Amino acid sequence: MLVSKRVKRLLQLVPGKQRFGVYRFLPFFFLLGGAMEWFMINVRIGKETFYDVYRRKQSERQYEARMGKTE
Repeated sequence: MLVSKRVKRLLQLVPGKQRFGVYRFLPFFFLLGGAMEWFMINVRIGKETFYDVYRRKQSERQYEARMGKTE
């Protein structure tokens, strides 16, 4: 219960409750999404970023699709 009260109090501190209601939290989600996107583009885990893996898998799927059509 103590944590729940702390969270409620913290949420009450965010301004704009009367005018924006629940939508007052949108800027936080935009910032979180931007931070995730930056992390996925720029941070290397091992030798690859998320997008390196995504592009490689996409090109593998395209190659397999082309090879399936020619056979």
